[in-house]
Amino acid sequence: MNKTILLVAIAVLVLGGLVWIARPNSQNSDASSVLSNGTLTVEEANNYDFGTISMAAGKVTHQFKIKNTGADAVTITKMYTSCMCTTATLLMGEKKFGPYGMPGHGATPKINKAVSPNEEISVDVVFDPAAHGPAGVGRIQRTITIENNAGQPVELQFVAVVTP
Repeated sequence: MNKTILLVAIAVLVLGGLVWIARPNSQNSDASSVLSNGTLTVEEANNYDFGTISMAAGKVTHQFKIKNTGADAVTITKMYTSCMCTTATLLMGEKKFGPYGMPGHGATPKINKAVSPNEEISVDVVFDPAAHGPAGVGRIQRTITIENNAGQPVELQFVAVVTP
């Protein structure tokens, strides 16, 4: 019995440690934690409306365009989504980073990619309306968070009305 309690305690500690390491707002001291005077600006409204979409029609995508309108480079440190039904991929020129998903459903790795002044990047968002099954119908709202060293995280949002 004591062995079982000890094994359960060790498993809880290991799992807790993994969750703590993968949390989205971990503060590690590295070069990307130095604040930048750059500014990431979403070139369109940062709230996209897919309108009414059907689960049967499959996944939908939208690409948000972002530009560094500041004087300094901005380092994107992490990117994650608010739900497992959504993934986001960072596009910088010909390079792709991701896809990234919801924290707790896999690791939230550091990206640490610099966006130069006047450089444009994109975030390709994929939403799977069937991910939640029949209970996932109705109005939804999801968020993609981009942590960076220019201050507040950039939040991209989308809404949709999901039908069977």
